Parts: sequence; C-alpha cells; structure tokens
Amino acid sequence: MMYHFRATLATTLRILRQLSHDHRTVALIFLVPCILLGLLRWLYEVNLDVFDQIAPALLGVFPFVIMFIITSITTLRERTGGTMERLMVSPIGKLDLVLGYMLAFGLLAAVQSLLASALVLYGLGLDIDGPHWFLTVMAMADALLGTALGVFVSAFAKTEFQAVQFMPALILPQFLICGLLMPLEKMPDALETIAYYLPLTYAVDALQSVVHNVDITDDAWRDLWVVIAFAVGAIVLGAMTLKRRTK
Repeated sequence: MMYHFRATLATTLRILRQLSHDHRTVALIFLVPCILLGLLRWLYEVNLDVFDQIAPALLGVFPFVIMFIITSITTLRERTGGTMERLMVSPIGKLDLVLGYMLAFGLLAAVQSLLASALVLYGLGLDIDGPHWFLTVMAMADALLGTALGVFVSAFAKTEFQAVQFMPALILPQFLICGLLMPLEKMPDALETIAYYLPLTYAVDALQSVVHNVDITDDAWRDLWVVIAFAVGAIVLGAMTLKRRTK
C-alpha cells in the first residue's frame, strides 16, 4: 500500500514539475475561465439580472471544458512520447498512474475553480441567494469531472487533433441539452431522457439551484454526488482502458 501511494505521488509531482515549466498551459488553466466570466459580465453590463441567472452555471461549464481539453491532450502526449510505456514496465499499476494524473490536474482544477469563484462572487458582483461555499464546491467538482473525462477519452485518441475532436463529440451535446439553454421539461421527451444520463445536466442543475434557494436543497446535494460519481467512474474506466503507447 505504501508503495502504491509513493508511485502515485511520484507521478503527481512529475506532472506538476513539467507543468511548472509550461507557463502557457498554466496561464490557460488559471486565467481563461476568469477572462470568459469577465467577458460575460461585460456583455450583460446593462442587464445584470441575466448575468446572475447564467453565471453560476457557466462557472461550472468553463472549468469543466478547459480541464477536459488540457488533461486529454497532456495524457495523450505522455503515451505518444513513450513516457507511459516506460512507467508501465515498472511495478506501478494503471490505477496508480491514473490517480497520479488526477491528483496533479485535480490540484490545478481546484485552484482554478477557487480563482474563478472568487472573481465572479467578489470581483464581478454575482448576486445569488444560496451559500457561496456550495457554488465553489460545485465548480470544483465540475472541474474535476472534466479532468477525469479527459484522462478517460485520451485512451481512444491517437493524435492531439483527435483528442480535441472529442470536445464537440462529447462535451458540446451535453452543453446543448443540460438545461442551460432550455429548461429540461420543455425539451422533446427523448432529449430530456438523454439529458438525465449526462453529468453536465446535474452540474448545471446544482449551480442554478443556488441562484434562488437560500438553503441547499436535497436535489442540489443529489446533483453534487452524481457529478462525483461520474468522475470516479471515469477514473476507473480510464485505468481500465489505459494503453502504454499509441501505435
């Protein structure tokens, strides 16, 4: 057990060291969600009620998408560059390797979510009735979900271009039917049914619930646990489908 922890920690530290030299990627992780939220606030300068309605949901969507892209591409590079192949000839297990990636990118996702949440709540003046801490926790859960899905789908891509293509294939359909653009009950029955099998639906529902509810509802807690369950499932599937090298 101690060895597995050390192997996981070693992978985490290696990824963080590599990213510390990649200033553009770090800037992308930390700054892009804040810039997008700032643009959103500027866009609705004359109608802040609309900003208050949609900003909580997008606080979860933006980090989710960015962490998905960065994690999938970085994990793919590890495989195509032969790094993963060299690691997997050692006693380290696939799950240990995936957990190492998740810890590294999860730490970055947590910092990203904290920065974006602090900006939108205290810098951009988001006005919600619910607790600020739950909004932040939910944003962090969404970023971690994007990280986990990025690790998972990287196993099915052979090039970075293919990894990026998973975003319109996997992420954009969720965005369209998650309830942000149209209430679920107003969608065609088939789309509403599909939406309830997708994690972003629960993420958006939880984030929207804090707009008007002073207390955290049971449905909001359910949504949080569903998002976490999807993230854990993606981690397990990522470990099961992890390949040594893209051929």
